[in-house]
Amino acid sequence: MTEPAHLAAVRASYDAIAADYLRLVVPPEGMDPLSRAMLAAFAELVRESGGGDVADLGCGPGRVTAYLDGLGLSAFGVDVSGEMIALARRAYPRLRFLQGSMDALDLPDGALGGVLAWYSVHHTPPARLPDLFTEFHRVLAPGGHLLLGGHTGDAWLNPAQAYGHPVSYTAHMLPAARLAALLDAAGFTVTTRLEQPNPRREDRSYVCLLAEARKG
Repeated sequence: MTEPAHLAAVRASYDAIAADYLRLVVPPEGMDPLSRAMLAAFAELVRESGGGDVADLGCGPGRVTAYLDGLGLSAFGVDVSGEMIALARRAYPRLRFLQGSMDALDLPDGALGGVLAWYSVHHTPPARLPDLFTEFHRVLAPGGHLLLGGHTGDAWLNPAQAYGHPVSYTAHMLPAARLAALLDAAGFTVTTRLEQPNPRREDRSYVCLLAEARKG
């Protein structure tokens, strides 16, 4: 089966930038208070719903996966970039990290208590998001929780460089309301929506969406 072009671009780009991404991106402990609060709320909701494994999809170098582990979750990471997975395994050998695509997870139906997609879905073309969110719903147990964090706006970007390296991926930014509607159509009930302005761009913001997987 031919790999979608956007996945090949994401893999190649993040393989190239992995080491500098790790050096330049703020770790979870340095995030703003509201983002950390949303991660904490997600962890508490998963624990109160009976726990279960939590997949950090697009886990990068594994720091957020490890942060979830520190919040009491049975967390593992999945990323399409082999270089990112190698960094994560070296830094956190006790945790499980798998190389793979978040839109075709090697997991049974209803296997998870939680899914985290933290600044990772914006590389998926908007036309593919319904299938992606349906896959998130498939692997969650009924009543399982999803936390989606990401960029919002109404544009797409093809940066020539990122983190000091040439890249070939595209970043797609959708309004928060559109993301919420797509989650609803995929079988989720959005329970919390937090938006924060981007201090560098008036036309963009950051969003966290907490959602619960409906039955059926």
